Amino acid sequence: MSSKDADRITAAQQTLDTLFDISQLLNTQLDKETLATCVGMIESGVNPEALAAVIQELRRESAGLSASDTRRDVVP
Repeated sequence: MSSKDADRITAAQQTLDTLFDISQLLNTQLDKETLATCVGMIESGVNPEALAAVIQELRRESAGLSASDTRRDVVP
């Protein structure tokens, strides 16, 4: 690996670290891997607002399923 490639990788990691810090401050509840996936999707042309809407919908669905599972466990 050339020093230019190593510099590029280091810069990308630093950028992701900074984005992760910002996402933590904004309480996005995204882990670093998910954030990196989202950044990659946006860099590939995915609409950021549409991606945010999908993430919010998935969270609502997940919360609904979790609540359903909890109710099922409580019912005698």
